[in-house]
Amino acid sequence: MQQSEMAIKEHASELATPELSSRHIDITIVVPLMNEQESVRILFERIQAQINQLGKSYEIIFVDDGSTDKTFEVLKALHEENPGVVHVIRFRRNFGKTPGLVAGFERARGDVVFTMDGDLQDDPQEIPRYLEKLDEGYDLVTGWKFPRLDPISKTFPSRIFNGMVSQLTGVHLHDINCGFKAYRREVIEDPHLKLYGDFHRFIPVIAQSRGFRVAEIKVTHHPRQFGVSKFGAKRFAQGLIDLMNILFLTTFLRRPLRLFAPLGFWSFVLGVLIDLFIVLRSYFWIHEPIHQQPMLFVGILLMIFGVQFFLAGLQSEMIRHYAFQRDEEYSIRQELV
Repeated sequence: MQQSEMAIKEHASELATPELSSRHIDITIVVPLMNEQESVRILFERIQAQINQLGKSYEIIFVDDGSTDKTFEVLKALHEENPGVVHVIRFRRNFGKTPGLVAGFERARGDVVFTMDGDLQDDPQEIPRYLEKLDEGYDLVTGWKFPRLDPISKTFPSRIFNGMVSQLTGVHLHDINCGFKAYRREVIEDPHLKLYGDFHRFIPVIAQSRGFRVAEIKVTHHPRQFGVSKFGAKRFAQGLIDLMNILFLTTFLRRPLRLFAPLGFWSFVLGVLIDLFIVLRSYFWIHEPIHQQPMLFVGILLMIFGVQFFLAGLQSEMIRHYAFQRDEEYSIRQELV
């Protein structure tokens, strides 16, 4: 992440002049991409045509995440042809989608910020429907690609992952991985929206935990025309790890003992019951020496784990106590003075 921030800062001066940065922007579209040389110009033209119909001011921030083809050359040409509209950030290497979005969010000037993928699978004609949903009072609107035109190698793991996220976090979305989202500016400016690793897919979960209203709409999904998908088994496995992380951060971060105490209690109780059963069985049924029964040591280990869980919870509570900051305990939507 530090390297990505260094790359971001190095190119910050190329994004906007003072005159352009003072201009009011209605919509910012952030597009992180990698090796999409055939798609990027087509995508720009489609976005441009759609937003011009809306009559709104806009900017498009392309984040080249370490492309090895001619993607940057195409982006550079678009920037020269459309000064003040097309901004380009070029990373030194592939850092991932989350750093790409962070770089775009830091430079976004629009009242509404969209994120889209650069592979032409997201349809810019859906932009008005996102804006309509935001006007209903929502703060973040995410897309549901329906029907999804991807191979089963992508759709099946994604369906399992979405189901797990829905059940574990309480954020009931059909397609949390969809990169086509719209945010009110307050969401991306929330100081507690801390994006690192691959947390970009969990932005709706983080936003809802902060009190923002999240909605989902069905959107048109197009099959990939050019290039290859960046999805793989490794990404799915990383997503599961990040899910456990985000679940802890949004649920138990401020009350860690509520997670560790039940784990410790039930582990200890289970260990006691197992050892009690072994002792009673040895004396009243099979008359086998206790030390020759492996389950005895399983029970002892469970009791040790139970104590360790409880101590870990107390230690976490101590860290929580000394790291306490008042402004992290709530999120103010509006204040009348």
